[in-house]
Amino acid sequence: MMGGHWDQALYTASIWILPLLLAITLHEAAHGYAALRLGDDTALREGRISLNPLRHVDPFGTVLIPALLLISSAPFLFGYAKPVPVNFSRLNRPRTDMVWVAAAGPATNFALAIISALLMHLIFLVPASAAPWIADNLLNSFYINIIIAIFNLIPLPPLDGGRIAVGILPDPIAMPLARLERFGMMILIGALFLLPYIGRTLGINLNIFPWLIGTPVQFFMKLIGTMTGHG
Repeated sequence: MMGGHWDQALYTASIWILPLLLAITLHEAAHGYAALRLGDDTALREGRISLNPLRHVDPFGTVLIPALLLISSAPFLFGYAKPVPVNFSRLNRPRTDMVWVAAAGPATNFALAIISALLMHLIFLVPASAAPWIADNLLNSFYINIIIAIFNLIPLPPLDGGRIAVGILPDPIAMPLARLERFGMMILIGALFLLPYIGRTLGINLNIFPWLIGTPVQFFMKLIGTMTGHG
């Protein structure tokens, strides 16, 4: 009984960890590559334009949060890596190029979701013994990449959506939003984890996940699934 439990736990870990690491690593590398193409080589000099996950791992965001979500059987899984260093003043057109650098991460995740969905059509080419494991990895990659893209597009700095918003909104709105960057992750984690806990204590539904992340994730899952022939 115990052996079966551990076998299942190891299998579950094996089909989530690889897609999550790839999603986060390529997301961060994309930021660095976009910055390099637009004039800032800070990420290159610090070794962050790399496919080595260890260069991007954040102990809290890449390890602890996903582990807690898995252990608690949360209805979603996400994580984040160490932000890629970008010196926005060195970009060719700092404010405009900041938008492109920020957008590169979520765009990469959407691309990975599309690739994962397309590769599902080729499962019949792999040995039958490996097919279920590969299919589960591809399905989780599809799911994780969409979640990470949507999560990062929340318009709150330091998330990518916040930086995109700061780059395109007029100054009277953009400047106060930019000043929230130091507190952005605390605000977000509090909203996603602390608010539901307080709500349960008070008997009120304060879970913002379904409409903030869940609804757009479902939309893009259906859209990309249809685009790639999965209906």
